[in-house]
Amino acid sequence: MTVTETHCPYCALQCGIALTPEIPRVRLEPTEFPVNRGGLCAKGWTAAELLDHRDRLLTPLVRKDPTDRGSPLREATWDEAYERIVGGIERCQREYGRDSVGAFGGGGLTNEKAYTLGKFVRVALRSASIDYNGRFCMSSAATAANRTLGVDRGLPFPLEDVAQARTVLLVGANPADAMPPSMQYLDAGRAEGARHIVVDPRRTATAAGAYRHLQPLPGTDLALANGLLHIALREGLVDEEYIRDRTTGFDGVRAAVASYWPERVERMTGVSEAHLRETVRLLATERPSMILTARGAEQHSNGTDTAQAYLNLALALGLVGRPHSGYGTITGQGNGQGGREHGQKADQLPGYRRLDDPAARAHVAAVWGVDPDELPQPGRSAYEMLDRLGTDGGVRALLVLASNMAVSAPHAGHVIDRLRALDLLVVSDIFLSETAALADVVLPTAQFAEEEGTMTNLEGRVIRRRRALPPPPDVRTDLQFLAGLADRLGRGRFFSDDPRTVFDELRRASAGGIADYAGITYERIEAERGVFWPCPAEDHPGTPRLFADSFPTADGRAKFVRVEHRDPHEMPDRDYPYVLTTGRTMQQYQSGNQTRRVSALTLSLPEPRVELHPDLARRLDIADSDMVELSSRRGRAVFRARLNPGIRPDTVFAPFHWGGDQAVNLLTDPALDRHSKMPAFKACAVAITKGTPR
Repeated sequence: MTVTETHCPYCALQCGIALTPEIPRVRLEPTEFPVNRGGLCAKGWTAAELLDHRDRLLTPLVRKDPTDRGSPLREATWDEAYERIVGGIERCQREYGRDSVGAFGGGGLTNEKAYTLGKFVRVALRSASIDYNGRFCMSSAATAANRTLGVDRGLPFPLEDVAQARTVLLVGANPADAMPPSMQYLDAGRAEGARHIVVDPRRTATAAGAYRHLQPLPGTDLALANGLLHIALREGLVDEEYIRDRTTGFDGVRAAVASYWPERVERMTGVSEAHLRETVRLLATERPSMILTARGAEQHSNGTDTAQAYLNLALALGLVGRPHSGYGTITGQGNGQGGREHGQKADQLPGYRRLDDPAARAHVAAVWGVDPDELPQPGRSAYEMLDRLGTDGGVRALLVLASNMAVSAPHAGHVIDRLRALDLLVVSDIFLSETAALADVVLPTAQFAEEEGTMTNLEGRVIRRRRALPPPPDVRTDLQFLAGLADRLGRGRFFSDDPRTVFDELRRASAGGIADYAGITYERIEAERGVFWPCPAEDHPGTPRLFADSFPTADGRAKFVRVEHRDPHEMPDRDYPYVLTTGRTMQQYQSGNQTRRVSALTLSLPEPRVELHPDLARRLDIADSDMVELSSRRGRAVFRARLNPGIRPDTVFAPFHWGGDQAVNLLTDPALDRHSKMPAFKACAVAITKGTPR
């Protein structure tokens, strides 16, 4: 039997696994890959169950009546599916212009597929209309890192460095549930005496194991960071030499945090002055130290500025670029890092180049063999595009790959209405997701074990996804789908469906860019168990650790940026008196389109539960396991209650992995961060009603 080493299809750890085709199922085991070191979570252990799942899409589906999306889906040939797609694309572009046809991608696509999707929209469709679900994940942290450090690589050091840090400040992160194998590094640090401080409105599994748990009101993380820097300045804990030699702009930040005195920050956040002072002193004196942020801090209408505030703190303490130290942000989706580097974003070209940069356009156009003037200018960001679907000036025909926005987008009820308003909706997926169920054409795609390609994990380590078995007979990879569609649109000469050919072209397109993959080959990845970018040449060793000597900015220095606290876009009031925040569970992943079909995971957590503090539940006459309805200004959702003394009494929490009337994103606020266009998933005002009123 052939054993194929590849990687888990879920989160950004990209844990190493080995697949052995057996009858009746594929056997899956963890490997001693440098990230997971033989560990796997429940999702990883059960990933092979999806390969022959009874719900698997095995043939294209089209509407029985092509003029009525309410008619049932029926099986079709690929030729018929292509005919409907091409007809819809050509009709929309003829009537509404090129930008009326677009694509929405995903952070789970391989680098090759993400690259090809961005190229397809700009070269085959010649449209500006593309973005992806990573805009809902990493965009705020990426924006802050780019403007301060000159580069966005979630962790600018290997995960193993976390085990060496004496102090770790985790802000809005719950890796114990979101990526359990990573906890071995935190556990190893604690075993050697490290102190970990977790900032979260809930006492999560991560917080429960930490030295200190700080519980701020959702939406006040920026005030907390500015307050910590204020104390560092007052107590002489900042690294003035580092600031002088390696940064610019600190005077503005020094002035800004002057008003964030501890007593004021305690009132704003609910975190005691004593704990604020202790946190700063540990970061400054118990070194090496690092600050790690995640979506709890970043998915806000001021998420970029919040990430910026923690970057400011890390720079002021002289942490960035020193061994086992620094600032990082924890990427969530499987290829959330690579997916945002190579052209899925509305304003981006491969290699993290800007689409509005003439030099970048010229370089990439030369690789693609087109005139730079043919390339469109930047389009609309993810929610801005979804908000205008089916309207004048908006996208009228949409291709969706590896995304389920009917569940994952904010104000999901509105997004579903917009999807229904499209002239043409095409969805490529493994299963009939909530989004695919709305489509005119549904295409079956290959799964992780059935394709070749590369992924880039949360450390910036480029790894190989290897094919262990062929896909079912009528299932194609997304590369095959896109190349075939380009051919039918008369642009096939620009595209290949061979992953290695695509990756070699990606290497050339990224060469000289921020995310430079030019020196990374399939052979090197295999021999070295992953290669860290930037890697500009085949004789370059790759870059596991960034910023040791300089920053990739114009002057080689990191840039402080002054930021101020702003209240969340939506504050509690008499009608909606509580704050809702959202997040992950250990058993489920993203929109749940895959994990909700795995029996072991569903038995462990069959339904979402809303967490309430017992004091709040008592006031509302709610008992554990009662049904409750949450309502916001945008919609209603129904959950079973779970009483949790570890959550703030003014805050409720619900996971986002379910659809239908259990979709928490029916409630969430689509207000966008002005810099990154990240929606405010993590704080909105809700009312709570016992029972399930209608």
